[in-house]
Parts: sequence; C-alpha cells; structure tokens
Amino acid sequence: MLARTPTSLTLITLATLTLIAQANAQTPAAASANEPAAAQDAVLTLGTVRVETRSTGPLDVRRVFSSVDVLGASLLEDQHVDYSWELLTRAPGVQVTQFKQGTDAGRFSFRGFNGEGRVNAVKLLIDGVPSNDNAGGMPYLDGVFPLEIDRIAIVRGTNDARYGLFNIAGNADVQTRQGGNDGQASFTLGSFETREIQLAKGCEAGDWSQNYFVGWRDSGGYRDHADARKLALSGKWFYTRSDLGWRAGLSARYFNNEALESGYLTREQAEQSPRSSPDYAVADQGERTTSQVALHLDGRWGDAGSWTVKAYRNRYENQRFVRFSAAGVQQERDNDERHHGLLASASWRPTVSWAHEFVLEGGVEAQWQHNEAQRYRTVNRARSSQFRDWDFNQDSQGAYVQALIRPVPALTIIPALRLERLGGQFHDQLAVKTYKMFDYGLVKQPKLSVIYAVSPQASVYANWGRTFQIGSGIDAYQTQTRNLRPSLNTGWETGAKWQPSRVLEGRLAYWEQRATGEVARVLGVDGLPDAGGNGNVGRTLRRGVDLQLNVQLIPGARAWVAYSRQKASIVTPDPSAPLAAGKEIENVPHYLVSGGWEQQVGEGLKLSLWGNGQGAYYLERTNGQPRAGQYLVLNASAQYKVSPQLSLQLQLKNLTDRHYVYAWYDSGSSGYSPADGRSAYVSADWRF
Repeated sequence: MLARTPTSLTLITLATLTLIAQANAQTPAAASANEPAAAQDAVLTLGTVRVETRSTGPLDVRRVFSSVDVLGASLLEDQHVDYSWELLTRAPGVQVTQFKQGTDAGRFSFRGFNGEGRVNAVKLLIDGVPSNDNAGGMPYLDGVFPLEIDRIAIVRGTNDARYGLFNIAGNADVQTRQGGNDGQASFTLGSFETREIQLAKGCEAGDWSQNYFVGWRDSGGYRDHADARKLALSGKWFYTRSDLGWRAGLSARYFNNEALESGYLTREQAEQSPRSSPDYAVADQGERTTSQVALHLDGRWGDAGSWTVKAYRNRYENQRFVRFSAAGVQQERDNDERHHGLLASASWRPTVSWAHEFVLEGGVEAQWQHNEAQRYRTVNRARSSQFRDWDFNQDSQGAYVQALIRPVPALTIIPALRLERLGGQFHDQLAVKTYKMFDYGLVKQPKLSVIYAVSPQASVYANWGRTFQIGSGIDAYQTQTRNLRPSLNTGWETGAKWQPSRVLEGRLAYWEQRATGEVARVLGVDGLPDAGGNGNVGRTLRRGVDLQLNVQLIPGARAWVAYSRQKASIVTPDPSAPLAAGKEIENVPHYLVSGGWEQQVGEGLKLSLWGNGQGAYYLERTNGQPRAGQYLVLNASAQYKVSPQLSLQLQLKNLTDRHYVYAWYDSGSSGYSPADGRSAYVSADWRF
C-alpha cells in the first residue's frame, strides 16, 4: 500500500530545490552554459539512439524533467510483433492491454490509467504529428512497423506543455527513419502460420533525402478464427537548404488491416481451451484503414532563433462486426474520421548576463475534426436495424509558452502555461437533433519543473502540472441541461536520477495525479448495443513509485530492470455508485515490471533475454469480482551475423508457455481473451 502524500509536497520540494541551488550558487559548474551535463536531465535510454546536440530548435524531450524514457532502434528493429503497441512491453512503467480481437487488438497506457478505452490518457504522435482518434485511441500506431522506427520517446507526467488534448498522463512520440543511404530488409517465418516482410530504404543526394518503407504481415493467430493480414506503406521526401537555414518535407503513410475476431471466452473456457473460438463469434471480423499526410517546414533566424511548422491530414476508417457474448447481439460498428491540423512553434536562445542559459519557447496548435459513427444490429453481418448515426465536428485550439532558465549552472527551472479552447457541433441523424459542445471555456494548464544537479553524477528533480479531460463522442455535447466543465487532472512528481559510474544508471520517482471529475466511456459490450456516451467516475487519485536501473555489466553486455508500484482509487464516486467509494479503478494492476539482458558473444553472436509482467486487477469498480490479469512472460533471441550484410535470428516468445488472459466485466457479464502461448520465429535480415 502506498502512503498518501499531500499534494502540497511537490510545491515544498520545488521551493527546497531552489533554495539549495541558491545556497550552492558558488558550486563549480558541472556543465557549460550551452551543453548541460547528463545529470541535468531525468531521461533514461534503452538501446542505441542517435543523439543530436542542438543549440537551436525546440527544446529537446530530454529537458522535460519528468519520467522520460527513450527506446532506441537497436531495441526495436529486430522485434517481430503482430502490432507495434506490443513493442511497449519493453518500456518501463507502461501497461500493455491485449484484447487480441481482430483489428481492435490492444493499446498501451501508464500512470494508473488502463488501456480499456474508457479513458484514453496518452497523446500519441508519429514524427511529431498528432495521431489519436476522436476518443483518444491509437489506430495509427498499427501502421508503423518495428523496422521503420528510429526511436520512441515516452513522457510520463503532467508537466509537458507542448500538447493538450489527450495529454492527460503524458505522451509518446514515435520517430521514424530520416535520411541516410542505407537499406534494410527483414523476412520472417514463424508460429501460427506467420509470414512477414519489412523493407526500409533511405536515399540522400545533395539537398534531397528520401525514405521509403513497405511492411506486410500475415498470420493465422494463436486462437481459432484469428487470421489477420496487414499492409503498411510510407514515404518521406525532404529538401534542406543549410546555407539558407530552412528545411521542407512531405511525409505520407497508409495502413490496411483485415482480421477475423476469435471472440471472448468464459473463465472456464479460457482455462481449458485457450485456443478455441466460441460459436457465436463465427461471423465476427473487421477492416481498418488509416492514412496520414503531413507537410513539415522548419528553419532558423539569426543565431538565436528557430521555428517549425507542421500541417497534417489524418483519415481513419473502421468497419467492425462484433458480438461480445452468447447472450448479446452482433453489431456493425462503422467509423469514418477526418482530422486536419496545424502545429507551429518558435524558440529563442539569447545570451543573457543574468543566467547561464535562457530559452524562451512558444507554440500554437489547432485541429479540426469531422467524424461519422454508425452502428447497426446485424445477424451474420447482415443489417437488421440501425441504432446510431452520428455526424459531429470537434475543433480544438491550443497555445503554450515556456521558458528554460539556468540561473546557476547546476539548477534548471522551466515554468510553462498552456491554454486550450474547444468547440463543435453534434448531429444525431436518427433523432434529427443537433447539439452544441459544452462551453468548456478557456482551459488553463499551468506547469512548473525544476532539476538540480547535486553532482556531475546525480540530480534531483520535481515537477507539478495540470492537464485536462473532456467527454468523447456524444458526451462532449449538450445533450443534457447542465453544463459540464472539463475534468482537471493535477499531478506532481519528485525523483532522483543517478549515474555513479559508466556501468550503472538509475532513476527513482514518486508521483500522484488527481482528477476533479473523471468520466469514462460506456463501452456497452453486454446485451443490447449501447447508446453511447460517458459515465461519471468521480474524483480520482492515482499514485505510484517507479524504480529503473540500467547496468553495463561487461563490455558487450548490458541489463535493465524497471518496477512500478501503482494504485488508482475513486475518492468521491458518482452519487449513483456509492459502493465505489474508496475502491480501485478497474483493470489497473498494482505493479508493472520489465527487464532484459543482452550479451554480445564474439563478433557474430548476440544473445538476448527479456520479459515483462504485471499484477492482477479488479474487473469492476466495487471490486467485488475475482481479480485477473496477472502474468510474467519471458522471451529470448539469438542473432548471428553471417556477414556484414546478412544476419539470422531465432526469436522465442513466452518461453515458459505461461497461460494468462485479458479480462473484462460489464453489467453481470464477463469475457476472457487468452494471450499467445509459446511461439518461435526465424528471420533473415539483409542490410544494403
């Protein structure tokens, strides 16, 4: 059980750090004014990452001063997964929820939020482009295959002012390959009739750079009736004029997934016949298509100023036939979302006499959504009646300003403020009614971060910030007489990062997040189809402790381990659910653990062992049902370099054939989806 700590502690910690810094203002600097030491950030990196030291441009994610983790390409590119959100099992403090149901296969979350889809609390970006759907889901991530990824930067916490909508608990930015004249192809065969091809190629000539990627994966799935076929295409074209200080580019990506759904089992069926599919799901299937086109433009003025602009268009189309239980009815769920957006930011890094470093940054963001959602009652995919026909717009505009101030070499302070305004109109085509969006007003989100380098090897940090949540779909509009305000999510974190030697690096943090009036989507999985909308959860409190260690044991060997203890509680429930007072929020495990080990044996052989796990969780908010979801899974691989161009890999997943499930409970019914059993994959990777 985590001890409850007053929210004011973060303000006390921030003030204490400032006083310590002033008292030690004469301490020799651990870093120059323009190149902060490694101790002056709170970032931990797994895998090899290309680091670009910048004296211009927007503030690097390393300067956010929160629990930031960067997963490098060397940790990701040789992974072979059904969906790219599975890569996040290697990330510290991240919960991966595996539905394993056709195109709606799963997602990731953190900071005590689950991946159910009731509250989607993570802002997803792909190459800096916002990539959530209207409800905050992450369908665009499926179209980015592992070989295309250069790195994933994960920011956990409430103090990042760069993003607004869905940045409730933090954000994740997936950066793909950029430039280069290299190419890489990967061919994989494996269990469950899996076949996969990935091909990435970069071309640079003069001022032009091009990048192309093709990915294809076909699999029969671990369970019956789980076939899925995926195709991903992407390209980048950039033109750089270094002499004039600007760069322009175009990026485009397309993804299509056709998949059958194996359906949910009872608890007994999941234990006795985990690979089976119930008869009622025989007609369940789906098709999902996403596309994303973005224009990129950035440059600089003088020696101290820089700017960047992105304009984008996202399209999400989804058709899903699903029946959640034998007692329920099959539904056809259709979504067509078109999002257009613009992001712009500018930074100024003048030389000032009163500080060792000063950066002023500001930015604006706007997004215009046009969303359509229809639902039908169906029998074997034949429509019988329609019960949803929504056509709605959602617009959002945000702006932020933040400053990085180093009054003395060892101390960095980042005050920030973000403002958000939302609007839109909702048309219920079946009821022939139109509703305006709730008047959420100007949503103010102040933030403050402080880090103090105690020595070149250690630092302590603290942050405080506010984010927000609004309803999704119909629940953001005035279908009721009362005017809802946004739920304000106020969080803080304090921690320490240390690197006593080249062989050891670690971080320890304590965090809390409180929501004033959390709402959650009503998924309506049982019985008759739901009418949509959100349910009030109430005032909530999430808190936890994170511990991470990276160890370079001997040359050519490294290990890492991460452990997070967390609890998500309902402080004041909705008046209609008094039994939820003091109870835990569903599908949030008490702990998350991940770790791994890599060893280079000679010049040609690399051995790896890694795993992840989580504790059990409650299935509903009165905590009356038996808990489920606990597991610990181990994986291993051996990679042999035949030549500088060719390498072969054997990858074994779920080594111990651990049986575990994803589980849900809704209005008296429950469903269980078994995870994959032991599997093996053989790959050939060719670099050219």
